[in-house]
Amino acid sequence: MNRPGIPLLALIVPCYNEEEILPKTMDALSSVLTECKAKGLIQDESYVLYVNDGSADGTWRLLEERHAADPFCRAISFAGNAGHQNAVWAGMITARDWGVDCIISLDADLQDDIAAIPRMLEQYANGSDIVYGVRCDRSTDTAFKRRTARMFYGFMRWLKVPLIPDHADYRLVSRPVLEILDNIREQGLFLRGLFPSLGFSHSEVHYERRERTAGESKYPFWKMVSFAWKGITSCSAAPLRLAGFMSFILMIAALAYTCVSLFKYAMGETIQGWTSMIIVVLLLGSVQLFCLALMGEYIAKMFAEVKNRPRYIVEKKLWAGPSTRTSLPKGDGPGQDA
Repeated sequence: MNRPGIPLLALIVPCYNEEEILPKTMDALSSVLTECKAKGLIQDESYVLYVNDGSADGTWRLLEERHAADPFCRAISFAGNAGHQNAVWAGMITARDWGVDCIISLDADLQDDIAAIPRMLEQYANGSDIVYGVRCDRSTDTAFKRRTARMFYGFMRWLKVPLIPDHADYRLVSRPVLEILDNIREQGLFLRGLFPSLGFSHSEVHYERRERTAGESKYPFWKMVSFAWKGITSCSAAPLRLAGFMSFILMIAALAYTCVSLFKYAMGETIQGWTSMIIVVLLLGSVQLFCLALMGEYIAKMFAEVKNRPRYIVEKKLWAGPSTRTSLPKGDGPGQDA
């Protein structure tokens, strides 16, 4: 089903200490907006919305300077660092409340190929409510990162999590999806797992991811591990059931070992006990501690949800034109660090 009319688009770009790459990013996104406007793919009022996630460098200064010269460069700034997922969320909520028909979220490092934006808009015009940008080539990654990525996606499929393989946070989201975001109140956002679970019509656009040309990655190894763990525990309760299954299997093994030991004792055999006993004790103890840690992780998530603190606070806004709003977008307030 084709959509009538030309959409008002906002490009959502989370920024955290992107001073080195940001001038190039702003030029590139301004050019692609101009190109899409000239082709009649989007309305002339379409803009880029940058979300400054508590940067400590000159990111916000650069945004202020560009906004003064370009009214289609708009920005909001958090009072502190609230995390990449919250920055994307804040951009979507803000753009929705400013009246857009759809948004496209992408990172500020220009590794996501912006040449895919017109193709995303074509899929939107054809009726897709969500268009996922999917990497068709991971040759720029190290062999280790490619293997661990395959392991992660395979594990998520095993957990029955509706994840799009090789999709990050480069996606188009239409207004019908944006309208229901207020009903999603969870604190631990994992957008890659959230959007596929919503059930809206969707499609994919494939692109080649580029190497970062300036600045440094905001996701080193351990942060990637933490992000993957967050995704697993945010989208599935299966690890809890897995812990119970492991405990049951080891309980059966311990019961069998007990029966063997009693049988040998009844037969008058001396049990060659120390090595086998210490192995069993350590194995059972380690599994018990793992299960307790796993339950603690979910309890910690419940603790964060029960507190129900707002995810972020918008401290500043750069927006040219009369505003119909008298308050900050929904969800703004004292944020939490991530």
